[in-house]
Amino acid sequence: MKTPVLAAALALAIAGSAAAQTPPAVMFDIGGKFDRSFNQAAYDGAERFKKETGVTYNEFEITNTAEREQAIRNLARRGASVVIAVGFNNHAAIETVAKEFPNVKFTIIDSVVDLPNVQSVTFREHEGSFLVGMAAALVSKTGKVGFVGGMDVPIIRKFYKGYEEGAKYAKPSAEVFMNMTGTTPTAFRDPTRGAELARGQFDRGVDVVFAAAGATGTGVYQAAKDAGKFAIGVDSNQNHLHPGTMLTSMVKRVDVAVYEAMTQARAGSWKPGARALGLKEEGVGVAIDDNNKALLSADVLKRIDEARQAIIDGKIVVTDVMR
Repeated sequence: MKTPVLAAALALAIAGSAAAQTPPAVMFDIGGKFDRSFNQAAYDGAERFKKETGVTYNEFEITNTAEREQAIRNLARRGASVVIAVGFNNHAAIETVAKEFPNVKFTIIDSVVDLPNVQSVTFREHEGSFLVGMAAALVSKTGKVGFVGGMDVPIIRKFYKGYEEGAKYAKPSAEVFMNMTGTTPTAFRDPTRGAELARGQFDRGVDVVFAAAGATGTGVYQAAKDAGKFAIGVDSNQNHLHPGTMLTSMVKRVDVAVYEAMTQARAGSWKPGARALGLKEEGVGVAIDDNNKALLSADVLKRIDEARQAIIDGKIVVTDVMR
């Protein structure tokens, strides 16, 4: 016969084990988990968790904005250890559904929802964009660099402003051209339009273009390759897509945010609240690898590294348009 203390301990152990084995869930934003950019980074983080723990995860890829709320609700109903919503467009849906399921943990990427069961992870994209803006201006032969954004929203303007400031910091005479793809979420999955915008900038003398546009960016990169110009990737390391014309990528560690949310929920260390990841936390950065290291001189890399440290030390303050 079990003593009351032993019985209680056994019950807690069984409950803890069950909680640990409850699979997490992730909802990818429009563009899909294989967009080679933002969603792809989230997917990579989830796959890393799966590989390391042997625990699978539930997932959903939305195809239109009307699906958001119901999809998150369905994932919560299935008893996920944590429901991760990828993208700022999920703000309203998380805010609604998290109130309906106060005992379920939710993590949202790229937005802040102030609720006791929500973890909000944002990034200081402007800091990383500043560095690739420097790279663009220092490598450009025409003194003209471009930016193609996805949906015209504050967070994409945040990328642009950092990029512009970095370009002008490196070369005050630099001209920065900017186009946004559209005003709806579909702007993140329109590579044809991305290519058109890039070609338009090339016609105006631009020889380096930075795309912060999700899957739309693949059109920008192809246009750069076709024109013999340089492109800069975003979110995931996209240097491998077109080696020789991909100057670098502004990586945003969405993969780490997703992986950590899943592992923390499994370990029982997940906590609600907001946190922002920038250069200091290695949440953003510049991708240097075998695909692009020959494109950036030692002097360019030195200047970028010096600016990186200056931003971390507070000696350079990059404008955050969302503050």
